[in-house]
Amino acid sequence: MTIVKSAFSRQSSRLSSLFAASAIARPCSSPSANLDSSAASSSPPSHSSTFSFRRFASSMAARNSYDSILTSLSKPGGGEFGKYYSLPSLNDQRIDRLPYSIRILLESAIRNCDEFQVTGKDVEKILDWENTATKQVEIPFKPARVLLQDFTGVPAVVDLACMRDAMNKLKSDPKKINPLVPVDLVIDHSVQVDVARSENAVQANMELEFQRNKERFGFLKWGSNAFQNMLVVPPGSGIVHQVNLEYLARVVFNNNGLLYPDSVVGTDSHTTMVDGLGVAGWGVGGIEAEAAMLGQPMSMVLPGVVGFKLAGKLQNGVTATDLVLTVTQILRKHGVVGKFVEFYGEGLRELSLADRATIANMSPEYGATMGFFPVDSATLDYLKLTGRSDDTVAMIESYLRANKMFVDYNEPQAERVYSSYLELNLEEVEPCLSGPKRPHDRVPLKEMKSDWLSCLDNKVGFKGFAVPKESQSKVADFSFQGTPAQVKHGDVVIAAITSCTNTSNPSVMLGAALVAKKACEFGLEVKPWIKTSLAPGSGVAKQYLEKSDLQKYLNQLGFNIVGYGCTTCIGNSGDLDEALSAAISENDIVAAAVLSGNRNFEGRVNPYTRANYLASPPLVVAYALAGTVNIDFEKEPIGISKDGKEVYLRDIWPSSEEVANVVKSSVLPDMFISTYEAITKGNSMWNQLSDSSSTLYSWDSQSTYIHEPPYFKDMTMSPPGPKPVKDAYCLLNFGDSITTDHISPAGSIHKDSPAAKYLLDRGVNRKEFNSYGSRRGNDEIMARGTFANIRLVNKLLKGEVGPKTVHIPSGEKLSVFDAATRYKSDGQGTIILAGAEYGSGSSRDWAAKGPMLLGVKAVIAKSFERIHRSNLAGMGIIPLCFKAGEDAETLGLTGHERFTINLPSNVSDIKPGQYITVTTDTGKSFECIVRFDTEVELAYYNHGGILPYVIRNLISANH
Repeated sequence: MTIVKSAFSRQSSRLSSLFAASAIARPCSSPSANLDSSAASSSPPSHSSTFSFRRFASSMAARNSYDSILTSLSKPGGGEFGKYYSLPSLNDQRIDRLPYSIRILLESAIRNCDEFQVTGKDVEKILDWENTATKQVEIPFKPARVLLQDFTGVPAVVDLACMRDAMNKLKSDPKKINPLVPVDLVIDHSVQVDVARSENAVQANMELEFQRNKERFGFLKWGSNAFQNMLVVPPGSGIVHQVNLEYLARVVFNNNGLLYPDSVVGTDSHTTMVDGLGVAGWGVGGIEAEAAMLGQPMSMVLPGVVGFKLAGKLQNGVTATDLVLTVTQILRKHGVVGKFVEFYGEGLRELSLADRATIANMSPEYGATMGFFPVDSATLDYLKLTGRSDDTVAMIESYLRANKMFVDYNEPQAERVYSSYLELNLEEVEPCLSGPKRPHDRVPLKEMKSDWLSCLDNKVGFKGFAVPKESQSKVADFSFQGTPAQVKHGDVVIAAITSCTNTSNPSVMLGAALVAKKACEFGLEVKPWIKTSLAPGSGVAKQYLEKSDLQKYLNQLGFNIVGYGCTTCIGNSGDLDEALSAAISENDIVAAAVLSGNRNFEGRVNPYTRANYLASPPLVVAYALAGTVNIDFEKEPIGISKDGKEVYLRDIWPSSEEVANVVKSSVLPDMFISTYEAITKGNSMWNQLSDSSSTLYSWDSQSTYIHEPPYFKDMTMSPPGPKPVKDAYCLLNFGDSITTDHISPAGSIHKDSPAAKYLLDRGVNRKEFNSYGSRRGNDEIMARGTFANIRLVNKLLKGEVGPKTVHIPSGEKLSVFDAATRYKSDGQGTIILAGAEYGSGSSRDWAAKGPMLLGVKAVIAKSFERIHRSNLAGMGIIPLCFKAGEDAETLGLTGHERFTINLPSNVSDIKPGQYITVTTDTGKSFECIVRFDTEVELAYYNHGGILPYVIRNLISANH
């Protein structure tokens, strides 16, 4: 094991020995993976860990074009912190007008400018951002590190293992496949809430997770030993983004005396949470992350930046969750896809770091690449609170001030230029929720009841369930553990305090606990069949809830801690009571879930909750107490007290001052230090997993968790080039807002699905199915789970909802997988028709890998979500956009046609953004825009995907 220093340098020597003993990380050829930004050192990578050693070595040997601005940063008491590339030394007035987020891109380009991977022309493009940002110019970007979590990390490590096999078969050294930049992989232990309302829930759920996922966890442990420069944080430590915020984030790296800003790309779209800390980070697909790991600069379009000015102060009782749902709605309306959002203004003085992180976390929900908060004094305070040493914080502040990356509100602010401007007075924010099916459909709390009733009336859609008037008051009877019970439309059956969006914020967590305390004092209770749960993003939350002496009130209402990881927000709510589920299903009841998550797309949270609302943790508790979303909290009581009096929400709602006082007395630096000191030890179940340091992974053909995918089957050194798409059938015909939740396998495996049949055929009983997420390392299951969402709306089915399609030649209605398999066996290609925002939601590489394995050759849509479009290109699928004002409907396309895409046969004749013609066998012809947005994406397509591209380049560079 490597000796990896902790982020807390005060504990560094002690923690180093713990890391060395705990099988958490693998020896790093470059200690740049070091967690202590003030004390780290690095050495050039060894041959064995190099992505492309000759190319890398030649670029390292080349003199950096900007070495003349390499400057020493002095310590206040003498000596120096290190050297850095000084932006002020450029003497370029344009820098002062650049958004802070763009300055990070600029510094990276300057520091990596070798006139090979990054050129002086690239630097000039960024310097001239005011003019170039509107022109869709391409720039390279090298992130400082890569962040993985286990669900997305498993397929990444599977691909790395496959690449080693491919290298071996092509007679090249497989050990050359290694991360070249630091990789932090957090096994954030997506917790299936099997056990709730129990003081033993954490241990019970953890034991069940290890039973289900022992093979997967063992595979990741192999990866931690086999690959260099990779830090693996064991299960049970917390949610990846909260661990990143509280522990892993360096803010400023110090590698062998070279200082530079921390930046990160992660295989989850909520990597953006760390933007609240002033660390530039965003989500990418697993295949993009793997390329970044292996030394490839990321190719990206220089983004526009929306300046979002905040003024004023939140009103008493208004939460950070209310603010973020308001911001999400504003930014969705404005349109920020593919852009950075940078927050500024005097209102930031009133927002804690945790509040900023809450806003940054939901960047994917409002569509931005980043929601960025530049570093200021509040950032430094948070770093000290979370246990970073005084020396580390001093270095961070000194560097950022010296390099024009620090905001000091006590000094006059230079005017910065933004692509567009928005403004929000925080005093205007009011309590709210979002739902019932999308995170940007905000509903003011005071309008919740009327909005709910209109949703019952409205036709089926994002804001409608089309429940007939005569059925809206239906009551379904059932028996709960021998006691008569009833369920109605709008009744809450799941109430979950979950998701790093909110569990990283002590103010809303302790606010929820105060609501619970006051409710308990009134004698209020939660119905026993409501599945309540509390899943903090790290162990720190447990410590401050216990120190405040408030956890016991949450327990009393059923909000016991169930684990430290993603739960209900990712679809791991666990089963409802069987009698309750039957009553909902048999009576077509629109039951509700209220959760403090960031996603509420239909079919995601639980199969039996068609209405899903995002809310602050205090409101989650409130709706659990009320037992229904069909309530006006202003006019109707939340319950009856033990002495028979009506209790209203206002009676149990804490003031902002109450919350602030509890936060101040209960959230302490030692909690962060002790929590993250503990993760270095692992846990008994993790430490008992077997170790293996073999270079190549021993694939088990009988495994239903880890399977060798066919990405490199019959691969040769010659790129296959563009492949013709001729007379392809339409596999699926979609409308707008098809998310990665609809496309990618997620949540539980339905008993009647192709994936279930695959498992049953291999002797896996239903109780051992586990979730799709836990089986992301098996391509056979993931291909069968692609487009298996029970709420899928496919126009070929003419109104029927579910994971099926029509096999056009025969007219048969089949599962999507079975139809795709039949097309492939007959040698027929397929395409997908879609509306706007195709692929929105979490970044999921299986949302691109799955369609590729199903034989999809192209997706024709009105618009794409940024990451998903890039992932399609990375898997060799052609992304095409209809011309403005056109779509399948306006063109009269039914999906029963056969499609020919007239793409040039030579890749050199294809240009990003060019128009090509699509024709059908019915005589229709229309133009589409080729959405390979960069030359690099075209290169990936030419090679059949990003992974073959990397391998061919690696072998060529070493011969």
